Amino acid sequence: MTRLSKLNRSIAGKTAIVTGAGSGMGRATAHLFADEGAKVALIDVNEAGLRQVESEIQEAGYECHGWVLDLLDRDGITRVVHEIGAHFGGIDILINNAGISIPAPIDSDHYVDAWDKVVNVLLTAQTLMVRAALPFLRKSESARIVNIASTEGLGATKYGSPYTAAKTGVIGLTRSMAVEFGREAITVNCVCPGPINTGMTQAIDANDKMIFAKRRTALGRYGEPEEVAHATLSLVLPAMQFVTGVALPADGGLTIKNA
Repeated sequence: MTRLSKLNRSIAGKTAIVTGAGSGMGRATAHLFADEGAKVALIDVNEAGLRQVESEIQEAGYECHGWVLDLLDRDGITRVVHEIGAHFGGIDILINNAGISIPAPIDSDHYVDAWDKVVNVLLTAQTLMVRAALPFLRKSESARIVNIASTEGLGATKYGSPYTAAKTGVIGLTRSMAVEFGREAITVNCVCPGPINTGMTQAIDANDKMIFAKRRTALGRYGEPEEVAHATLSLVLPAMQFVTGVALPADGGLTIKNA
């Protein structure tokens, strides 16, 4: 039977970079993209986690390769991205997922150090990844950039101003790049995860998580990394060519629930 629709919903054969791929949402995104037929370039500062995910994907019969990289290493970003482009013969998709959170009251002794590290990893590194990948993305037939922000970029939690400022910046960066690259058919979007079961939230007591989720989210629960990964996947499909500059909450309805 002939298909009635014209646009392609497959990323099979595309090359995708996923930063922070060694755990949590990055790991889930790498697994999902591999399942969908993409060639996946994994980046993480944690070599043990990176190699584990690399092994999982390769043992499943998919094409991937991992690069150990600290996103505070600006020269390293350029080097690794160019190595990825050469290794896979191009880059079609960039997922800026790597994350870090350092709670810091603004008058604390470690605040400035926390600010510098958090902003550099969450925001500055995303711009540098885009700059390094841009020559390859410009050669792709369906170039996609997805920056992982947070519902903290749409609200705030006390003692988290470095994180909140950086994630708010990611949303602004996404919008600005969407306008800048629009005429080149490079779409730029961001996903704003809410309460998700990742390493960043594993220290929170399970009962406290349940109470928070029931009170604050429409779905009444924490989300799972793969659920965020599917939101990300939706934004990189070749068919998703008329959606750019959006900040998509993947938060179980946290941002729309008043009571």
